[in-house]
Amino acid sequence: MLVTFLAMDTWTLITFLGASALLFLTPGSDMMFAIASGMSGGPKVGLAAAAGISLGMLFHVILAAAGLAALIIATPVALDVIRYVGAAYLTYLAYRTWFAVAELQTEAIKPDLGRAFRRGLLTNIFNPKVALFVLAFLPQFTDPAIGPIWQQILILGIILAFGGLIFKSIYGGFAGAMATRVRRHAKLMNKISATVFGGLAARLALS
Repeated sequence: MLVTFLAMDTWTLITFLGASALLFLTPGSDMMFAIASGMSGGPKVGLAAAAGISLGMLFHVILAAAGLAALIIATPVALDVIRYVGAAYLTYLAYRTWFAVAELQTEAIKPDLGRAFRRGLLTNIFNPKVALFVLAFLPQFTDPAIGPIWQQILILGIILAFGGLIFKSIYGGFAGAMATRVRRHAKLMNKISATVFGGLAARLALS
């Protein structure tokens, strides 16, 4: 795979990085999830959620590289099942966050980083939009002449996931830091986070 990476055109990689950076700066579901997680649990929770989101992205990249994502997308029933499971999970998170005020107001409780990581991971795995994005975006920067397409998709996907981890960690960590400063308004922060989760669930279910 290293040989394939070294054979990739430099300008193509630069263009890919530029396009990826623009995507990271564009408000989207992943960004909002990282921010909401940070707001509800603090900077470490925001970072953990960002890590989970990025690993979820890699999951879809691996599926795309293996050709499984195209098969799933070609099956409308499977796509709907994944979409509704994802929406149901986000709705569950919205419900839990809305009624978790007592936890936010108790500073002695240590943030559950593992739970935040799992939430980010599962949210992305059960979002078929991520699979659609990977299949639509990554192949544009591949070239059959320089090596196997699946290797190029995997390489680009790893770069994309790593870049996303950096940007989403900044969003989630910053939101968490700001939330920590206004912890006396924990109830309001909780309601805002729950509203974001609920909005993401509706967007996923209705799209």
